[in-house]
Amino acid sequence: MELKNKLHMKHILPLILALCLFASCSKDDAASSKDYTYYYPTDEASITNENIPGSTEAFDPKGIAVSKEKLYVINGNVLEIFNALTLAHIKTIKEYTKGTTTIPLTSLTSVSVDNGRIYVGSTESRLFVFDETTNSGISTVGNGQWWNTFVHVFGVVAKDGLVFVKEKEKSIKVLDASQITETSNWDLKPIAKLNTLNGWTEVYSMDIVDGNLVVAGRDAKSYLYYNIANIKANAETSLTTPIEPQKVQFVDIKPIAVSFSKDWAVTSENIGSASYLKLYSKAEFVKMNYSTVLSVSDILGQNPFGTIVATAQLDDRIFLSDNTNKKIRVIKINKSVIAEQNN
Repeated sequence: MELKNKLHMKHILPLILALCLFASCSKDDAASSKDYTYYYPTDEASITNENIPGSTEAFDPKGIAVSKEKLYVINGNVLEIFNALTLAHIKTIKEYTKGTTTIPLTSLTSVSVDNGRIYVGSTESRLFVFDETTNSGISTVGNGQWWNTFVHVFGVVAKDGLVFVKEKEKSIKVLDASQITETSNWDLKPIAKLNTLNGWTEVYSMDIVDGNLVVAGRDAKSYLYYNIANIKANAETSLTTPIEPQKVQFVDIKPIAVSFSKDWAVTSENIGSASYLKLYSKAEFVKMNYSTVLSVSDILGQNPFGTIVATAQLDDRIFLSDNTNKKIRVIKINKSVIAEQNN
């Protein structure tokens, strides 16, 4: 497979030179200096429908996830699986199959991988659960009727034994992963309910970090924090009065996507008509301190981002589901240390 390499050194060298001039870099100056760490992104590759053998339909990326060096991409009515290192296409999953039961996948929105399972959400009011190794069906939650189980599914994240499912408008239903088995009923009842304050029919991005569910609250204009211990403690009462989040209210910023790696909170945010990739210290983000380490709307003045509906990370690679530009953008975060001379 041919990767679409987009790293142009002619755009990077002037930037580094300018930074050095700004910081008064000089190898001949033996005076004491202060170091500044600067992060900047470069395009490494991209995935489009050209990277999917036999594909004839327009690429429509939405939710993404990375697990065991595999990249899972929601693409319209199918789930694509790629090697997250080489970006080679591995498989297209077009239907849910279990025994004699086959259900075509349609109107997919979101994907999450946890504890050997792949969870796939659909606005056809279903959550499909696959075995991560064999890709065979384990179970479905919901039967495709919006008045049962789920009022459509616009987001899903699973971790630490819990499954969070974003519905239409402002509802998140919480399931215990142990409820979902090969023999479980499709109409499972949630153990808890959460309130996202605002919402309608957009794809939602969520992740779990340090005992909290964090939701990119695009309609509430804030990141929404739900303490998982509190959810468990108040699960029964939340079925009547859904739990509301903690948040810091933004004015113009609309968080669209959020995911966490070892050190970073990787997010996308819309401000007016511009779409930004933002990188925060995870430790500070958890404390609701939103001082960015990186905030860019393009790559070194070129290739502006469209609406990034999902993010994921593997090592120094960041995967961006750019739905506007109909591609998965693979970004590398580079680190530069600039020494400011004290004369």
